[in-house]
Amino acid sequence: MSESKLRIQSMDFAVSIINLVKCLKEKRESIISNQIGRSGTSIGANIREAQYAHGKADFISKLQIALKEANETGYWLELLFKTNYISEEYKTLDSSCTSIRVMLISSINTVKENLK
Repeated sequence: MSESKLRIQSMDFAVSIINLVKCLKEKRESIISNQIGRSGTSIGANIREAQYAHGKADFISKLQIALKEANETGYWLELLFKTNYISEEYKTLDSSCTSIRVMLISSINTVKENLK
């Protein structure tokens, strides 16, 4: 099922974000690293919370929060790239973030369709 794939990818992504934050802190960048650390790890946390949601509306809500966090993380990645804090790794992280967003949108739409 795509949900387990989503959980695995979001966990792997969070690990990558934590490693990125470590590198950014070594470069003495603290403003964006704190922001991306929170949003990038929040994606998987909200996906996990959705697993024990109180009904479909709560499930959708948790996935929508994860989607918002993924979108924010994409913004921080782009900003880090444009300010030369990251270069080649940007492509991999951005691709992973986009993949997670696509899966979240698909999951949200599927659940909404099943409510009709």
